[in-house]
Amino acid sequence: MLPKFLLADNSLEMPDMIYVVHNENPRFIVESDIEDFWTNQEIHWIDEAPADEEVINQLLEEAEDFLESELENQDEYFEDGEDE
Repeated sequence: MLPKFLLADNSLEMPDMIYVVHNENPRFIVESDIEDFWTNQEIHWIDEAPADEEVINQLLEEAEDFLESELENQDEYFEDGEDE
């Protein structure tokens, strides 16, 4: 079973962009500037986009929460000296 969200990048071709991939239906990828994920987003729908704007907003909020959690976890990982 795949995780609900994945974090992706393409640092060679798009070094300033970050992607959050949603693996459950409806599947989509949120593309954004790594420095301003919360205001500069483009959604790429893999499945058909939900008709309800509230559902879309909830999915984006979950993607944002996932990214924030991942970045905090990464900061803690490096603070603990695990990068040595």
